[in-house]
Amino acid sequence: MKRLSVIGIGAGDPDHLTMQAVKALNQVDVFFLMDKGPGKDALLDLRRDICRRYITDRTYRFVEAGSPERQREDLDYTASVEALNRAKQATFERLINEQLSDGQRGGFLVWGDPSLYDSTLRILQAILDSGRCVFEFDVVPGITSVQALAARHKVPLNSIGGSLEITTGRRLAAGRVGDAASTVVMLDAEDAYRQVSDPDTQIYWGAYVGMADELLIAGRLGDVADDIERTRKAARQANGWIMDTYLLRKP
Repeated sequence: MKRLSVIGIGAGDPDHLTMQAVKALNQVDVFFLMDKGPGKDALLDLRRDICRRYITDRTYRFVEAGSPERQREDLDYTASVEALNRAKQATFERLINEQLSDGQRGGFLVWGDPSLYDSTLRILQAILDSGRCVFEFDVVPGITSVQALAARHKVPLNSIGGSLEITTGRRLAAGRVGDAASTVVMLDAEDAYRQVSDPDTQIYWGAYVGMADELLIAGRLGDVADDIERTRKAARQANGWIMDTYLLRKP
């Protein structure tokens, strides 16, 4: 039987790995790495570095494959993500069939935690449901950018007795959020915090949290929104991509 481990590797700091994740790494024979292009080389390099740091007395290998890109033209968001996941499913299925032998364990190293804004678990289940590939898999949780952000700003995520919502920049920009006292926003490509009407809202913002080029800004939204926008723009121009998360707290 082929086996897979989906391992949460944290938000960018190799020290984010749990002991459970380290144990899982040391059971993997083949690591599948999805290459998202030259601008994201640092994400692959971190995965290789994690393996070098934590795997002892075990032979393993990496198998790389190009990661399909989401088509943004002429498709609504849900349809484009579903199409992307179908393309990823075909890639994952090929890798498992061609690169993993019976009795071996493959590993997917997932940024943050596999349960939060990542489709690896959905894709693997879809492969099993198709019946074209047979394997067992387990999941190892990891530290997310949400947890890392709160730790770096030294704040709790929720207010006392208050609710917490985790959403995307797309939904915030469209006004599709609830009335939670605290809101965590991920995957924001549009400076969606600009849509928050109350300037007294507190924002705790971070980019590349846990990585060497980490950026942090906190304060009253009316005071720091321009600073955040300038910092985001400069970071995107310098790195070619940005990975940020922020917490909004109602006054």
